[in-house]
Amino acid sequence: MEDPPTTTKRSEQQTSVTSRVKRDCISFFVSLQEGFRYFKALLVGQGKKMTARNEKEATQADLLTEKMQVEAADAAEDTKKNLHKSM
Repeated sequence: MEDPPTTTKRSEQQTSVTSRVKRDCISFFVSLQEGFRYFKALLVGQGKKMTARNEKEATQADLLTEKMQVEAADAAEDTKKNLHKSM
């Protein structure tokens, strides 16, 4: 027969493993989302750059691309930070 403390310890280990796996999966999907947002920013920026009528519009397209990429990275970083705080 098992002692109740052993059962409790095993249960806590399973819970910590489960929460770690859950946190890692969510972190992975947040990274994927960041990659998709980064790629979307690249496509949007290239599209705007191709349709630019002058150099000013092309520069604005480059700035928009960079801004969208930074926002994607910041959002992913914030989500991961909140995830690690909550678990």
